[in-house]
Amino acid sequence: MEIKIKKAPLKKRKAKPADESQLGFGKIFTDHFFNIKYKEGRGWHDAIIEPYRPLQLDPTAMCLHYGQEIFEGLKAYRGKNGEIYLFRPAENIKRMAASAERMCMPPMDEEIFLNALKKLVILEQDWIPRGAGTSMYIRPTMIATEPALGVHSASEYLFFIVVGPVGAYYPQGFSPTKMYVSEEYVRATRGGTGNIKAAINYASSLYASRIATKMGYTQVLWLDALEKKYIEEVGTSNIFFVIGDELITPPLAGTILPGVTRDSVIKLAGYLGTKVMERPISIQEVISASENGSLKEAFASGTAAIVSPVGQLYFRNKEYLINGGQTGPLAEKLYNEILQIQYGLKEDPFGWRIKIRDGGKAKKG
Repeated sequence: MEIKIKKAPLKKRKAKPADESQLGFGKIFTDHFFNIKYKEGRGWHDAIIEPYRPLQLDPTAMCLHYGQEIFEGLKAYRGKNGEIYLFRPAENIKRMAASAERMCMPPMDEEIFLNALKKLVILEQDWIPRGAGTSMYIRPTMIATEPALGVHSASEYLFFIVVGPVGAYYPQGFSPTKMYVSEEYVRATRGGTGNIKAAINYASSLYASRIATKMGYTQVLWLDALEKKYIEEVGTSNIFFVIGDELITPPLAGTILPGVTRDSVIKLAGYLGTKVMERPISIQEVISASENGSLKEAFASGTAAIVSPVGQLYFRNKEYLINGGQTGPLAEKLYNEILQIQYGLKEDPFGWRIKIRDGGKAKKG
């Protein structure tokens, strides 16, 4: 499918950020975005990269009433010689297809998806920051646009991609975060939508997140909905614990997101010689390990922060320090290894990194 490109007039383009240390996360977007429409019986059509603009939706667009909305998150990285890289984009594309299936939405054609992503990033390449730890965040999204009321899957959809320069996800950067363990509220149940990247999952997490923030904590650490006993994931990330000589993370059992960075951490840690276990782990096991000294470190993983060390847990009115509140050696090692792969600074033994622009020009395709 041809992707039309309609460039914004130079005089209407935005000023690029002058100070990369003030980028923040998810606040700045570029001059163009990609969008394509879907209609039942016709399929995907009218693919275009055009000037960034507000969307126009009917007040009865079904995404506004029945929650058919899914999205992804990945990044583009600028190498030391001007190369531009993507990190495992095929995995995000596959995961979005799984999300679409679960939400009764049409899957986006994988070839169109990747082609549009590359073209948009190359068009907006001057927006990719150059500072250490900075990147371009990429947000593909699909929403139901059919104007109708009545609970059923829509017949019309819009898929779009927006991009923008970002710095560190957390204001404190690569420093230990503080997690609030929620027993009163749950994120997902088996048979629900916890294993896909649907907007509804994030909306249901907001109330507990507000409680955690007011108490001075960075994120919520969620427990299972049935027994309120087993650890599942963090609000925006998967979770790992180093207990003794093992790296432990909850298994994919239908209630947590199969994170691309989670998978990368598991594979890389094993490659580096760490014993990795995907198994159920209870909050009580973690607390007991903290009390007897066998809990060496904890960290979260996700596209936005890559690896984020956890320095403290709050559970049942008590705080538990992890590794003295400091970043652990494995979290630091994994963070640096993945970061260097993403920026093309070291060998990529897994074939995760995709170069879409050489130091001089973009790659075709």
